[in-house]
Amino acid sequence: MLRTHTCGELNISHLGQSVTLCGWVQKSRDLGGTTFIDVRDRYGLTQLVLNEGTTDDLRTKSRSLGREFVIKVSGKVIERTSKNTKIPTGEIEIAVEALEILNESKIPPFMIEDETDGGEELRAKYRYLDLRRNPIRNNLVLRHKMAQEVRKYLDGLNFIEVETPVLIKSTPEGARDFVVPSRMNPGEFYALPQSPQTFKQLLMVSGFDRYFQIVKCFRDEDLRADRQPEFTQIDCEMAFITQEDILHIFEGLTKHLFKTVKNIHLDPIPRMQYADAMRLYGSDKPDIRFGMQFVELNDIVKGKGFSIFDNAELVVGINAKGCAAYTRKQIDELTEFLKRPQIGATGLIYCRYNTDGTLKSSVDKFYNEDELTNWAAAFEAEAGDLMLVLAGQEEKVRKQLNELRLEMGNQLGLRNKDQFAPLWVLDFPLLEWDEETGRFHAMHHPFTSPKPEDIPMLDTDPKNVRANAYDLVINGTEIGGGSIRIHDRALQALMFKHLGFSKEEAQKQFGFLMDAFEYGAPPHGGIAFGFDRLCSIFAGLDSIRDVIAFPKNNSGRDVMIDSPSTIADEQLNELKIKTTV
Repeated sequence: MLRTHTCGELNISHLGQSVTLCGWVQKSRDLGGTTFIDVRDRYGLTQLVLNEGTTDDLRTKSRSLGREFVIKVSGKVIERTSKNTKIPTGEIEIAVEALEILNESKIPPFMIEDETDGGEELRAKYRYLDLRRNPIRNNLVLRHKMAQEVRKYLDGLNFIEVETPVLIKSTPEGARDFVVPSRMNPGEFYALPQSPQTFKQLLMVSGFDRYFQIVKCFRDEDLRADRQPEFTQIDCEMAFITQEDILHIFEGLTKHLFKTVKNIHLDPIPRMQYADAMRLYGSDKPDIRFGMQFVELNDIVKGKGFSIFDNAELVVGINAKGCAAYTRKQIDELTEFLKRPQIGATGLIYCRYNTDGTLKSSVDKFYNEDELTNWAAAFEAEAGDLMLVLAGQEEKVRKQLNELRLEMGNQLGLRNKDQFAPLWVLDFPLLEWDEETGRFHAMHHPFTSPKPEDIPMLDTDPKNVRANAYDLVINGTEIGGGSIRIHDRALQALMFKHLGFSKEEAQKQFGFLMDAFEYGAPPHGGIAFGFDRLCSIFAGLDSIRDVIAFPKNNSGRDVMIDSPSTIADEQLNELKIKTTV
């Protein structure tokens, strides 16, 4: 080893010891008679000192050091006269006796400090430098610890970690596949897996009754803060179980991670029906760190001559506690927020419950104070509250009000990143209607089992069939989702029929799985956690990028290695591919 200790290891107990450290120069301060150098590695930072008695050769070499030079230094551990209690090594320093420059460095394009001056694009281009910064490095250390604890917990419950193929068959699972041309089979393509779904079900048929894998998955979809084209799942499947067994085991995993990684004890995780989540929060992943549940007003606001309400399928609102003092400017800003194209509301109605007990609304022309008192009663509003109301087509207006609720939660400081509110959302619809294609799609995936009591409705009322499906939500972010699977060939064929697959299409896409079901498939189910999202929640981040070592940007590009890129004509010819771009 080139070093005897790391830069975060030494303390007052090492006084008098001769040590050797290796690391990067964080900064250097030449005070004339004395020179201080901070040397850093991934474990921490140690101060070096060269005093007046230091040889001229050493002093000259120390003055040549620049930021991010890689050095090896030997010396004696001495006590600092001016101690720094903010770092573990802050009571000592190294009196330098030998200094070797292992490698020089160009001036970095941004400051490698906790608070850097580098913009996001610049730091992405030089990601290997950004990874030297404490916040990013700490995120990856956190990710490592979480992965180890996942393996420890699942191994303790007899789960087996099995790797599944990366080059697979293209199947319709919701998002677009990334495809890979096969040189040995011209004109044919592999797909990169959106999930190991079919393989983990086949493992259940194989008798591996408890499987898991921390696995890379790939989806060619539009990106956002919590999406990447390649992402990591904690993928799990179990046989001979019920939904309750899965909820129990993976609630246990969630509690285990919070306890071992963050030393937080979680109470039993509450459960909510999908229908209630949509009714009360307008979202299948509600943030329950705060209340502000939806209040429906159809019965008390219609028939008063206000056409916006009278013509609306749903009139619904929230009570923003203590916000009656919001100015007209603030309310106008909320209205503009709602009118943004990505939300699409046409306006916002409000009613103030003033501190003097009076009620004042933006629709006073249509509603007198007695009628507004009925509003206040429905909202359980008190003096000082602000009632915010939207109207329109039910599905759209619930989604719009969900955005307003979250925005109010942000403005009122109700979404504390250090507070964690997990929630199970249960009994999702099995199918959802797609207006563009004019047919039903699986809300989760084609292998999700319907509730047994709802199976007869597949032919008569498919939109109201419930799935044996469940999601884990933390702080308004979907962390995991899963279902009990179909393990019967006849029921799977019926499901494919309702998804618009002909027998021939179903056999071509999924024949291997349906054939396997004829060889004694056990009842089984599973779940997958978005590992990147879970890590970002634990790290208190809005984006998953900073818990991934080498992420892509919003265009799906890795600007550090300039990928994707063109390939040589020779390679295209080998693959029998022509481009038209």
